[in-house]
Order: sequence, then structure tokens, then C-alpha cells
Amino acid sequence: MTHPPLSGVRWTSAVLLAALGAGTVRAALRLRDLPVLPVVPPTSAGVPRPAGWRLLTARGVEPDPATFLAACAYAEGEGLRVLDLLPADLAAERALGLLRLVDPARYRWDRLGEGRGAGFAVLVTEEVLERAGVDPAGPRPDPAELLALTRRLKEYASDATGLAVAPGLSCGGPGDPGGPARAAELRAQGLPPGALAAAQLGGLALLAGVAVRQGRWGAAAAGLYWLQPYLVLGGSGSPLRPADLARATAARPVRSLRAGLRTAGAARAAGRDDTADGARAAAYREDLAAGTDRFLEARRPDCPWCGSVRLSVRVRVPDLLQGKPGLFTLERCGDCGHVFQNPRLTPEGLEFYYRDFYDGRGGEGAGTVFGRLGAAYRGRAEMLLPHAEPVSWLDVGTGHGHFCNAARAVWPRTRFDGLDMGEGVREAERRGWVETGYQGQFPEFAPKLAGQYEVVSMYHYLEHTRDPLAELDAAAAVLAPGGFLAIELPDPESRMARLLGPAWLPWFQPQHQHLAPAANLREALADRGFTVVAEEHGPAHQGNDFFGAVALTAARLAPDPDRPWGPPATRRTRALAGAVRLAALPCFAAAAALDTVRTAAARRTDGGNAYRLLARKDAR
Repeated sequence: MTHPPLSGVRWTSAVLLAALGAGTVRAALRLRDLPVLPVVPPTSAGVPRPAGWRLLTARGVEPDPATFLAACAYAEGEGLRVLDLLPADLAAERALGLLRLVDPARYRWDRLGEGRGAGFAVLVTEEVLERAGVDPAGPRPDPAELLALTRRLKEYASDATGLAVAPGLSCGGPGDPGGPARAAELRAQGLPPGALAAAQLGGLALLAGVAVRQGRWGAAAAGLYWLQPYLVLGGSGSPLRPADLARATAARPVRSLRAGLRTAGAARAAGRDDTADGARAAAYREDLAAGTDRFLEARRPDCPWCGSVRLSVRVRVPDLLQGKPGLFTLERCGDCGHVFQNPRLTPEGLEFYYRDFYDGRGGEGAGTVFGRLGAAYRGRAEMLLPHAEPVSWLDVGTGHGHFCNAARAVWPRTRFDGLDMGEGVREAERRGWVETGYQGQFPEFAPKLAGQYEVVSMYHYLEHTRDPLAELDAAAAVLAPGGFLAIELPDPESRMARLLGPAWLPWFQPQHQHLAPAANLREALADRGFTVVAEEHGPAHQGNDFFGAVALTAARLAPDPDRPWGPPATRRTRALAGAVRLAALPCFAAAAALDTVRTAAARRTDGGNAYRLLARKDAR
């Protein structure tokens, strides 16, 4: 029996049908887990006095007193400090979008999860508002501003934030904006409106194509998409009863197309208006006027680890992370295998190339990346389980304290302190992610902190330092006898480093100054009175080899046209950047699949692109 020529293409319909079916079931299950506020009459006995609580609402939203009291009672009973209230008549598409982002059963306990909500009303304790620097008496926000605020507030109540349906709260309107308002709401949640609109329009085009060309399977996939709002939200027991459910279901393809086009147009318009801050661009022009040679020291002739003069160039690469001017060289020692930046950056150069990466212009993006490393953070924390029950832990190079926040789920009774050069450590202290934040150089703090900690951790920190051996000396001083030093580093001996060359992400130039093989680090620890008690390679692997290579290559071909340290953007540079990003999409998809396979292989063979060591400080 022969098959029609397009029979193989019908797999597209089957895949779409399976994906839509899984998404529909997942949304229905999550909807079932949404808590609903009890109806509490204002005069009921036992209702706690709502002292210490503030209800922040978007403009035009007016909750009744009973809703406020019910929210306070629920939050206090659950031990919450932030509670987003969902109107019972929340618009269908907005409800589906929220259910795609939030798993109500896990939301509260996901310490690194981003704060999500409906953008109508948020109940917050005054203590959280004070720590977050939010004035509850300020002007009432619009929905986008309230969504951004909810995202921020969860950082200050990372395991005490929830959401619930408020039956007495109403949207007061359609509640499903499009165009500029929708684009603003997506940006407020850290989501790219242009990319999401493009994905929405592409998905609609694909569904239309399979519906026309692929018979029953294609029609089934398109029909499931069409009916999804009703299938998820139309049940008799649904805690949400969208006022627009019938209209949203009947006209879904048309409304989705119109919303996608309007959001895409608004995103493009915002992009054209979103020029670099004038003061920032002027500062970069002033820095670059004298050239970049002054940002590099003289090349050294010997290895900083063992003193050998048998050096060879390992890789030479520009700044692919931000596209700032300069060319950087990593050399490898022929005797010990140490890889180091040569010539290395001066302190002035470090300031220039770190600027706007972890804070400023790039701060939000960096925070999002760090917030998605929960599994890695947990693996690092669990490495201590067979060896210690620490009371005190200092995380060096803590950034904004993401690891410390996540590690509390493993070590709830441990005091976590953090140390970092940047202002982020102060923010970590305000959020409560670290108890005490030390801002400065670790070796400078070592005499003050001598013998005070049972654990010191350095996760992807040593490679950023100018003198890693001095950092190890500081750790030995700060640890009490019998304490543990935990270190994680990129592995310069990884096979991917040889395969991908300059596009291997862990080279991370110009920030990484030293990449030490595991044997070198073990020897240096032994010289300082440590015994290595555990070593992991596969579990430390970061699954980004191929994805990172695609990202760096795309950035090399078409840097961000709006970067303030670059030439002014033109239509040509914007068009080139857009074309490269579009062409890279299938490459990113293939890279993600390859990274999945690569990660599975790394776990099975205990070989990856990074390694962890746990060493005990011997009593003397």
C-alpha cells in the first residue's frame, strides 16, 4: 500500500495535538490547585484584625472590606506575607497565560521562582514593603506596574508568597489588554513581548496550515486550540469563571491573531524608542576615547600556578558576552595544564568589562539566569549531606544570594552569610537571602572572619579572581578546624572546550581569568592543610555547551545594536540583528536537544564541563 506524499508531514499534526493536549491537561490540573478565599462576613467573630497588612490595588480596582478581611485571614492562616488576589471573572486568555507560568502547588515553595499574579490586587505585610522599599501610600499602579511589583515582592518573601481566587473581586472590565498595554505587562514579568508575539503568530500560522493540508489530524489540532479556553475553564467546579469565556472560545483564532499583531507592533515601537541612556552612553564614549590597551597588563612570561615558562595560546577571542571592544588571550601551561588570561585585565579593565553585566543594563537578565539554576544550587548544597550539619556558612562570590536562598531548603537551620564585590550582596541582605552581607575583597575580610565558619563555598568564583591561590589562603583562614571548603569551577580539560574552541561558553572572556584543572586544585588544597573528601564532575555539568555556542556565535555575527558602548544603531544593524536572531532559532532548538543528550552522557560518565570539590580543613 502506498501513502500519499504528505502522509509523513502529518506527524506535525500529531505532535501539535499531543502538545496542545498536554498543555490543556496541565492547565486544568493547575486550575484545580488554585486556592479560593473563604467568604468572611465583615462582622464574623474570629477574623483577625488586619494590622500590619496593606492591600495594593491597580487603578480602578476596588475590593470590598470582606475581601480584604478574608485575604488577611487566609494569609495569616497559611503563613504568607504576600498574596496575589485573582478576580473570579479573570479574562480567559489572561487566566490561561497565568496557568502556563504558575504551578499553584509549587509556587510558594519555589524559593527562586519569579513572582506572578493577575495584576489587580496584592496583599502584603508592612514589614515586606519596608524591606523592599515600597511606599504603600504612593500613586496607585497600573496593572503592568503591579505585576512588576509582585515580581519584586516575592524576592522579599521567597517562601511566603501565594495566590488565591477572591470571589468578591471583579476585573471591572474585559481585563485582557492588547497592544502597548499587553506588551508592557509582558515586560513587567520579565518576558520578551516581541518574541512571544512572534511565537504566537507563528503558531497560529502553523495551526492554520495543518488544518487545511493535513486532514483529520490537522483539524483536530486546530479544534483543540480553538476549544481550549472552554475545556480548561468551563467546568462546573472551576474556581475561575471568566466573564468573556464564551466569546473568548468562539472567536479565539481571530482574537489571538489580532492580539499577536498588536503586541508585535507595540514591541517594535517600544524597541525603536528604547534608546540607550544618554549618561551611560556618554560614560562609555569617554572610557573608550583612550583606547582599550590600558585595560590590559603586560603579558607575563610564566605560569601563575607553577611558574613554568612553557606557555602556549589556548584560545584568542573577543568579548562575545557583551560585544565590548577588545581581544583576549587565554594561555595554557605545558607543565601543569593551568589556563589563564594573559595578559590579564587591570582593575580598571575589570570594572569596565563587568559594568552592566550583573547589574545596571544587564542586571535583570543576569538575575533571571541565576534564578533558573535551582537544580544546580540544590546539588551543591546536598554535597555536604554525608559530611556535615553546618551551623554557619559563608558563600563567597554570592552575587545576589541566589545559592544561599535555594540552599535553605536543604539546610533550614544554617546561617548563610554572603560576600561579594558588588552591591548585590546588600540587596541579598535586604531580601533575607543572606543573614549578613560583606561587600569587598575576600582576602581583606579574612583576618576579621578568621575561624568563624564551618563551611565556605566558592561556586564559579575562583575563575573570576586575579589570584586564586590567595583566595584559597583566605578560605583556610576563615574556616574553623574541621570545616569544609566547597568549590565549583569550569573544567578546562572538558572535551567540549576542544570541540567548540572560541565558542565554548565557559571560556567566558574577558571575565574568567583562571581555569584550573582538578588535579591542580587538589594539590593546592593539600598544600594548605585540606583533605578532599568528595569530587564530582558529571553532577556539576552545566547543560549549555551547544546552546551557549549558538548564542555566542550569533552575538559575534550581529551584536546588540542598542549597546551603549557600540556605534549608534541604524536600520541596517537592527535588520541584521533581527535576521541573525531569526535564522538562529532552529539552531537554538537543535542545540537544546544536543545539550539534553550531552547532559545525560555527562551524568552517566561523570564527565562534564565543570567539577566540584569538597575539602575538609584538617585540625593542626
